[in-house]
Amino acid sequence: MFPRLTPMVKNLLLVTVAAWLVPQLFGWHNINAILGLWHISSPFFRPYQFLTYMFAHGGFSHLLFNMLGLVFLAPLLEQLWGPKKFLTFYLVTGIGAGVFYEGVKYIETIPVEQKIVAYESNPNPDDFAIFMAKYAPQYYNSLYDFIDYYGDHPDDTRAKKQSVAYMYDVYNALINIPMVGASGAIYGIIMAFGLLFPDLRLMLLFPPIPIKAKYFALILGGIAIYSEFAGGGDNVAHLAHLGGMVFAFIMIKFWSKKGSSYY
Repeated sequence: MFPRLTPMVKNLLLVTVAAWLVPQLFGWHNINAILGLWHISSPFFRPYQFLTYMFAHGGFSHLLFNMLGLVFLAPLLEQLWGPKKFLTFYLVTGIGAGVFYEGVKYIETIPVEQKIVAYESNPNPDDFAIFMAKYAPQYYNSLYDFIDYYGDHPDDTRAKKQSVAYMYDVYNALINIPMVGASGAIYGIIMAFGLLFPDLRLMLLFPPIPIKAKYFALILGGIAIYSEFAGGGDNVAHLAHLGGMVFAFIMIKFWSKKGSSYY
């Protein structure tokens, strides 16, 4: 049964769908480069992106699954809190997910840049091979011939310069991929359900089985943590999912301590 849309959920749905559909209709193919959240160290980063990335999506399926989560879960929260508090929750968890993601990614990329700077002062085949194997294993095999040549000619000036260029290519690839999607806020909504309605049974789409909200939140949180540290390279911002849940947990606990007028 399709849930009745509450006013703020309807508005968020319309704005998010429009942010994806209108650029498709007018051929604005670079819209995600404007709205998406770039790494803080990227020259394309702008502070407003902490908000706008939530309304940009990588494709129809990405948009569809996020909006299904919004439509099926969010109306109950809006009925509980009212439209203003629900909007506050949605935006804070979404922005918080972006802040969490950016903070961790920034910490992760600092040693990469430091290793490159140190390498430039003493370029050598061994350190280059170790760097590529650690930070770009997916490219390591494609550079095997170069690594082999560099190992046999460690004093080749051109090989040294090329190795530095390859390392900066890896660094730029880490910081120049924008994050898009409302997933952080949607995961925040799921966390809210797990905390406020722990025994409420939710019907999954795949597979179509019922599951209590508290278990659903725990499972998705566990998947986000595992997927991030497993390093599967699936181009999914698992840290943003986790960040949305973390900020949702903080907000729910804060509101609960402030009394019923807060939630």
